[in-house]
Amino acid sequence: MDKAIITIAPTGEDTTREMNPAVPITPAEIAESVYECYQAGASIAHIHVRNDAEKPTMETAKFIETCERIREKCDIVLNVTTSGDITAGDEIRMAHLPIIKPEMATFDCGTMNWGYSEIMYNSPNFLRKLGKLDQELGIKPEVEIFDFGMMDQAVNYIKEGILQKPVHFQLIFGTKGGVQYDPEMMWALVRRVPEGCTWSAFGVGRYHIPVMTQALLWGGGARVGLEDNIYYSHGVKAESNTQLVERAVRLAKELQREVATSDDVREMFKANMKNHYKGKEN
Repeated sequence: MDKAIITIAPTGEDTTREMNPAVPITPAEIAESVYECYQAGASIAHIHVRNDAEKPTMETAKFIETCERIREKCDIVLNVTTSGDITAGDEIRMAHLPIIKPEMATFDCGTMNWGYSEIMYNSPNFLRKLGKLDQELGIKPEVEIFDFGMMDQAVNYIKEGILQKPVHFQLIFGTKGGVQYDPEMMWALVRRVPEGCTWSAFGVGRYHIPVMTQALLWGGGARVGLEDNIYYSHGVKAESNTQLVERAVRLAKELQREVATSDDVREMFKANMKNHYKGKEN
């Protein structure tokens, strides 16, 4: 069984300080939170940024500042979003990648009705452009799967060569408009992960703990953080992103899973990821 990858998602698009005062907003706050989570055992940081009005943005300058601040503090694997503003155009969503050259970037594998109110638009044309750019830059896609149809699309992109095996999947449960959570539904999606590929999972809100537990038990990784869940337990808000990472690490160890370091992740993903942090190919 592979080592357990713990991903921290500190900020996201939707969570605000009004929901939980611990949500980091500025580049300095995000960098400090990521560093503390790295020290606690997180090996990948999934990065969203906010503009000066604290709204979600794909502003390249904000990504540059945030990622530079993180890199000054630690060598955690950076996984930047390409969907930080669902109203942004295709080119804006990819503009930061050639500049930052993160080791990973999100690849949301299809269009969905986000939250029953908006469209998260990921056209086949955009995804093909993104997949080719990732390959050119040596960026490993994190293929986010919100429903069963997206997994079918991912398999098609593997056949086309837009995604290259071994693919890393992030399975997502509990979003409005996406696949909901129950153990059988989760197992059905896990079983569809193509042979030889790796996967991680997270549950939104109240599904946070059961999805994390099952993912770690079944050999996957776990994503935690205030992007997905602002509570530590029922009615009790999380004090920090670090608190959520510490629990994930404890749980992994209780389940006899060794927790992956950032260098472990680089070794696991070296077939299709350049180590841009150290400026050389793994």
